[in-house]
Amino acid sequence: MRPCRDPLTAKPWDAEPESTKTPEKWAFPENFPPRMGAISAADSTAWPQNGPIRAQISDFSGAAYRKWKGQGMSLRTIWVFGLSIFCVLMMVTLGGFAGAAEVSNSKALVKAAIERTESQVRYNPSYVSIDYPMGDVPSDQGVCTDVVVRAYRAIGIDLQQLVHEDMRANFAAYPNNWGLSRPDPNIDHRRVPNLQAFFARAGAALEVTSRPENYLPGDLVTWEVPPHLPHIGIVVDARSDDGRRPMIVHNIGQGPRMEDMLFGFPITGHYRYGV
Repeated sequence: MRPCRDPLTAKPWDAEPESTKTPEKWAFPENFPPRMGAISAADSTAWPQNGPIRAQISDFSGAAYRKWKGQGMSLRTIWVFGLSIFCVLMMVTLGGFAGAAEVSNSKALVKAAIERTESQVRYNPSYVSIDYPMGDVPSDQGVCTDVVVRAYRAIGIDLQQLVHEDMRANFAAYPNNWGLSRPDPNIDHRRVPNLQAFFARAGAALEVTSRPENYLPGDLVTWEVPPHLPHIGIVVDARSDDGRRPMIVHNIGQGPRMEDMLFGFPITGHYRYGV
């Protein structure tokens, strides 16, 4: 009866091993893993003859890799370099998306502000109990802050809720000009000093300058008007008759209007929020 034989070595299964030690030819060679490309005859002498690796490696990109390797670039270097390029491209792409979203919000806010000028609104600074959130005084009434609040609601931002929540958590950070001991969602967001504090705390404050090019469409500007009263308006994309200044949508007593008044009063604040 013929003994069963190893299909790789053609030796009987019960044959005595040539050595009880691992042959040197089983040790991984210095060039492990092999380069991308077919294993040459010289390489095959260093690889296990009876080991599990018997197939030749595909020559996919072998020539290019050998050229890079000859220049001192390893697979790891090439991989890291490629990953770095991918990350940079992703950052540029995401930054472009963010920039596009900001431009879109700015245009939407400007559009909403200009649309406010089409409404007939009687200036009425009276205290009114309103709903919360998304509460509002009657649509035919309002003050300068209501122009801002209503324009922001058109782009999905409720300043009534945002200001109230921040005041509830940080009441001492807001002006105490009215002798209140707690926030009041009926009126807090309708007061210019509170809006100024909120925008500043949100990181939206910008430098106040006398250069009209620094005031972009969608920006908010606050002033001190006689006799020492705070006022707020929205910068829009229309220009003054001489083309030098952006127009402002505001309500200073005659209802929402678009006027050339950016530098008509001392500026006390400049903000860019949510756009």
